[in-house]
Amino acid sequence: MDNYRVGYIVGSLATESINRRLARALVLLAPPSLTFTEIAIKDLPLYSYDYDVDYPPAARAFKQALLDSDAIMFVTPEYNRSIPGALKNAIDWASRPYGTNALAHKPCAVIGASSGKIGTAIAQQHLRSVLGFCDAFQMNHPEGYIQLTPGLITDEGEVTVDSTRDFLRVYMQEFAGFLERFFRGQSHDE
Repeated sequence: MDNYRVGYIVGSLATESINRRLARALVLLAPPSLTFTEIAIKDLPLYSYDYDVDYPPAARAFKQALLDSDAIMFVTPEYNRSIPGALKNAIDWASRPYGTNALAHKPCAVIGASSGKIGTAIAQQHLRSVLGFCDAFQMNHPEGYIQLTPGLITDEGEVTVDSTRDFLRVYMQEFAGFLERFFRGQSHDE
């Protein structure tokens, strides 16, 4: 199995976000073939096409981090039954200006946590729709809607419940397999 550089985006701007904890757990449980770098979104100004002529430094660095990654993992909360505005803003920066979409043909995974029983199911469906429009290739199975109860994941990313730890480990193994299939298929097309 080859090694892949995975950029991950936490959709919340909150320092203590439960999705940041989930991201730490996913990194710890991932197979060694995946190396991770967080791609921060907190410094991005609100997108406007007025910036298309001259992207601000934060937006240029953001797009370059996406381009430097072999794959992207989105770890998103659910705000008002959708994705957070900051995450949508980041995707807008990634996809603009026309013809420079950094998400096009990029393999992606989507997962998220909330305190509710359905996890982030609705937000993830919205995110998948946006990523589909951006022409990103998405891992469709397994889906990961995590109900993060108190103590389930420590601040350091340790998962304290065996069944959840096992599920997240399998999720990351499936992501690694998805990337292997994706890149193997691309080499045949070249």
